[in-house]
Amino acid sequence: MTREIYLADVCVVACAEAFRGDGEIMASAMGLIPSIGARVAQRCFEPDLLISDGEAYFVANPAPVGVSPLDIPDYRAVVEGWIPYRKVFDMLWWGRRHVMMGASQIDEFGNQNISAIGPWEKPKAQLLGVRGAPGNTVNHKTSYWIPSHSTKTFVDQVDMVSGVGTNSATQAGPSATKFHNLARVISNKAVFDFLSGDGRMRLISIHPGVDSTELGQATGFTIKSADPLSYTRLPTPEELEAIDFFDPAGARFGEVSDKTPLG
Repeated sequence: MTREIYLADVCVVACAEAFRGDGEIMASAMGLIPSIGARVAQRCFEPDLLISDGEAYFVANPAPVGVSPLDIPDYRAVVEGWIPYRKVFDMLWWGRRHVMMGASQIDEFGNQNISAIGPWEKPKAQLLGVRGAPGNTVNHKTSYWIPSHSTKTFVDQVDMVSGVGTNSATQAGPSATKFHNLARVISNKAVFDFLSGDGRMRLISIHPGVDSTELGQATGFTIKSADPLSYTRLPTPEELEAIDFFDPAGARFGEVSDKTPLG
């Protein structure tokens, strides 16, 4: 009998779907739910996806999250390639990578801020800094996972551009637009893409249990919607089995805590 499905499971599968069709590229999933999602994608429908063991190898059978492979009886990694840290930059510059990053702020053009909150001259909060976001966004496919959808994160204009959005890339010129590819934004409420025709974020599905009024109130800009708009799909039995395998301790509920059964 299939177990209950929860919002965290829907978010995992929405992250997995972002990697559908990618083929043999490196999936750099930053964050817990994206990491589970990339593993589910590789196991269930995107077998050529390259998943790192977090140290130096691509593996065909990644271990569950939050578990040391040494603690898994009879586990032996099936190594598909060598990916020490310095090689990651080769993958980045060749465009053979799809990164799923987080965002402290994101605007309707997909500009991401992970650097500072408040005015540049005197910010209220110092965050990570731009890190690798500019290079990621102008060299290869980029998606975002935002576990807390609110007007603090989905803003009219970011306080600082870390990851390059569609309008910023256009303003910078061909060197930024040539390989610029924003794919998906996934939150705990909905899924967006950038296929609106004008570079703005477009709502493509609302998660089950979320209504459009609630979503609009939690978003700091006017939402453009796909036609027809749908609900984010539920996991298949195979995907639920993979989620339970890759997250045996239920760590995903630490990011999306709602345990109202969805189906």
